[in-house]
Amino acid sequence: MPVNPPSAPSKELHVFPNPAAERDYVIQFQIPEFTCHCPLTGQPDFAHFVIDMVADKLCIELKSLKMYMWSFRNEGAFHEKVTNDILTKIVQTTNPRYVRITARWYVRGGIYTNVIAEHRKRGWKGDAVVPAAHLPHATGL
Repeated sequence: MPVNPPSAPSKELHVFPNPAAERDYVIQFQIPEFTCHCPLTGQPDFAHFVIDMVADKLCIELKSLKMYMWSFRNEGAFHEKVTNDILTKIVQTTNPRYVRITARWYVRGGIYTNVIAEHRKRGWKGDAVVPAAHLPHATGL
């Protein structure tokens, strides 16, 4: 872990050892102020991300997650791509037992978009541990 964690957008995710690797438990991150912009129009897109994760040996350090999510602010990305790119990065960095990302995109053109992407480590059977994704009807988030 760096001595002085970054205070600017970064594509790095830092980790630390899971303090309870002997059991399954859910770590939930909520990022209600995610921003990027539409690659076609350049207009800003806003989303509320929820990341449910059952770590294996490594956990994500929070400040680096914040800086990583911030790094998308000036990038153009379709909702589906950015959600799956974030999932891929988390899996590559931490090799979790399970991770689900629920991205609830704010209305654009009268349409709400929800993108849910999951990764499950081969052989992991801890379904009862992870709460089901809950997506209420559109309320303006």
